[in-house]
Amino acid sequence: MGGVEITVEEEQRDESQELLQDLPTEIGMGGNLLYLYQGFWCPQVSIKGMMLFQKHFKAQETDLILASIPKSGTTWLKALTYTIVNRSRHSLEKSPLLTNGPHGVVPFLEFDISSRNQFQEQDKLPEPRIFGTHSPYTALPCSVKDSGSKIVYVCRNPLDMFISYWKFSVNIPKENEKHLSLGDAFDKFCQGLHGYGPFWDHLLGYWKASLERPDKVLFLKYEDIKKNNVPYIKKLANFLGLPFSVEEEEQGLIEETSRLCSVESMKNHESTRTGTGPLGIPASAFLRKGEVGDSLNYLTPSMVSRVENLIQEKLQDSGLSFCLSSAFQNSA
Repeated sequence: MGGVEITVEEEQRDESQELLQDLPTEIGMGGNLLYLYQGFWCPQVSIKGMMLFQKHFKAQETDLILASIPKSGTTWLKALTYTIVNRSRHSLEKSPLLTNGPHGVVPFLEFDISSRNQFQEQDKLPEPRIFGTHSPYTALPCSVKDSGSKIVYVCRNPLDMFISYWKFSVNIPKENEKHLSLGDAFDKFCQGLHGYGPFWDHLLGYWKASLERPDKVLFLKYEDIKKNNVPYIKKLANFLGLPFSVEEEEQGLIEETSRLCSVESMKNHESTRTGTGPLGIPASAFLRKGEVGDSLNYLTPSMVSRVENLIQEKLQDSGLSFCLSSAFQNSA
């Protein structure tokens, strides 16, 4: 059995390495090398995982897939969803979220499950299984799209997402890669050269799917949840098929869930202070400020205008929009 296992792993590794040799490459806004895989710029570290995800993941009818571009509210969405789903199994005071963190209780399909055998092991998990992914909608396996599994997608004001992404990449030590200046990184961002970019195509894939199948795909905006999170926590629970009861609402469970999963609270969790996240990165790196409009402190009005024009061009007639200038002004 051991020899067969090694052979399988070697075949998977060789296949991904062979593919990488033929893919176009560019330096992304994080200073790392990106590969154009199935129409999106992906970091090398995730491509093998994406290939395995597409080939070997067998969705179950009750699966919950949490999707996003990096730095768009991923950690928050994982925390909220896990807490909603498991509120009957664990009291909030004893939630595994406190000790394992959002990324520990909700694995990334591209990073945390790195072999065919590990995908098969996921079949043993209790239902509903919850997974995170940065993969674009078009790259999701057919078993996800064609099953009864549900997808929750969270997006963020592209300006705030950019700053959060840039700050994250600057604070992560790199070998044989250099950190880009804000201006150079911004130029790359506007070209779509960031992890799983272009962001506009990533957004549109899930947005259109949510319009076509609202029972299958829930599309959320980070800013909307941040502004008034109780109604959106209720909306999320209803979509997941696990609505809060009248008694739970009267007991203030929604508000307690909101507090437990807030950025401020999660920063103080043991898992954040001492643990690690995906790829061995310190868990604290995945939680910065979580503020709306923080880009005001870094970007010039001309930069805002450039992204605004880009969004108008790329998202026109889609029904999806972001009020960048007004958000920029209102947060001043």
